[in-house]
Amino acid sequence: MVKLKLLLAVSILLASFSCISKEESASRPEEETAAIDDSSFYTFKLKGLEGEEIDFSKYKGKKVLIVNTASKCGFTPQYEELQKLHLQYGDKVAVLGFPCNQFGGQEPGSSSEIGEFCKKNYGVTFQMFEKVDVKGDNLHP
Repeated sequence: MVKLKLLLAVSILLASFSCISKEESASRPEEETAAIDDSSFYTFKLKGLEGEEIDFSKYKGKKVLIVNTASKCGFTPQYEELQKLHLQYGDKVAVLGFPCNQFGGQEPGSSSEIGEFCKKNYGVTFQMFEKVDVKGDNLHP
């Protein structure tokens, strides 16, 4: 039952991201439109926790679940369910973890420390990326 609830919640979340129509995006300023244009997502190349460059074009044809993560957060146990989702549906859904330290300093570690924590405590094998800023002057695209 827990798996069904998680899958349903993820399905609703994924569906909500795909509900923006071309008409709605046409009425937005050009810089906002670029942010929701599907084709721009696949041009990103970002570094994984181990420093390797990840080309987002490899996610074409999959649903993508982007998750902001932190190792010292009350929601940290989400790693366990995200890993289960990755193992069960990884051929159809890509789980992408983006650590961020901008919310109460809950992700202070280095990339290697984050990776070690995730693997040791939650067996994470889904793609994790280097820390990003999600707000402020250094907002990551």
